[in-house]
Amino acid sequence: MGNTWGVTFGSRLREYRGHRGWSLGDLSRATNYSRSYLSNIENGRKTATDDLASACDRALKATGELIAAARQDVAARLNDTPWQTAELVQKMQVSDTTSATLEQLHATVEELCCQYNRRDALGLREEAHEWLQHVGVLLRRPVGLKAHSELLVAGGWLALLAGCVEYDLGMGTAAESTRVAALQLGLEAGHPEIVGWGHEMTAWFALTQGRFRQAVAASLKGQEAAPNSSVTVQLKAQEAKAKARLGEAGLTVLLESGRDMLQRLPYPDRPDNHFKVDPAKWDYYSMDVHRMAGDNEQAARYAQEVIRDNTAPDGTELSPMRISECRINLGFVAGREGDLEQAVSLGMEGLKEGRQSKVHLRMVAAELDQELQRHFPGESHVRQFEDALRSV
Repeated sequence: MGNTWGVTFGSRLREYRGHRGWSLGDLSRATNYSRSYLSNIENGRKTATDDLASACDRALKATGELIAAARQDVAARLNDTPWQTAELVQKMQVSDTTSATLEQLHATVEELCCQYNRRDALGLREEAHEWLQHVGVLLRRPVGLKAHSELLVAGGWLALLAGCVEYDLGMGTAAESTRVAALQLGLEAGHPEIVGWGHEMTAWFALTQGRFRQAVAASLKGQEAAPNSSVTVQLKAQEAKAKARLGEAGLTVLLESGRDMLQRLPYPDRPDNHFKVDPAKWDYYSMDVHRMAGDNEQAARYAQEVIRDNTAPDGTELSPMRISECRINLGFVAGREGDLEQAVSLGMEGLKEGRQSKVHLRMVAAELDQELQRHFPGESHVRQFEDALRSV
């Protein structure tokens, strides 16, 4: 039986395999599952396990799409999905804090975090705040210690998500208030990773506002609070991005330490979760650092890989924000190589309407504008890009 959208894991696996130009034999060698077993999975004769879905997703660089498809298959067979909000809200309204209800709540929160990269920002913020309100109601009622801790964790992730989306929308004051709330929830729950992400948001805010030394300080503080976790890798990336803009040395060593740490961590169950870091996301951060360091070849290579890895077989952009920045990055390289028309074309494409992190996009696009003005002063194409930038 197919999932609720009529697309099965098997069909998505076949699409991605074709998209990457892989045979079943190639996939078998990359995942250590037999060719016949993978064929049965593709044809719907067998059901994909979580381990197989994760292995295929990682090998084919599907950034969580295959994992999500496998879970939708399971949901279709059960005729239910863990984030069916009406039933869950009803349970929460009667103060049902059983383990099953809390598990459904965590599944809902994770699903929202996985929608960050492509969902309309206002709609996502509204839903995150609605769930925060539901969690807040339960936290004010008498519940057991374990349930209380679980609710704090769910509230922490929701606040982090809401704060990120608010900052994307240019709501800086609201984003900072929500970030502080998330940090407090993480501290109260004794959850180092949520605390680390609270510091990561401080680093991100400072970076995009040109406060690079404060960004480095926040990154280091977050690494101290949450060592040896996924957020530590992200914090190292923010540290590298800030130091690249300060013109500091040692960036290669810092990037290598982040990549080494990422390779030691288990591959995330949902790499499309905004608060998880996988190798594809690290390539995206490396691209920025290499571009700032003037390494055009590496910057272009990473940009092209990130665009390819975040494009579905049907051409859908799985992470529009990430792809937009990659195009602007390629615009830098084109400009440095003397191709003004291509640089502006890529820059304009990066500024196109859609899911955007406006503050971050303005920062990177403004850096491209400064680069073009240095290389091509007075050119009409540069003024055209400046006009587009002002409208963001």
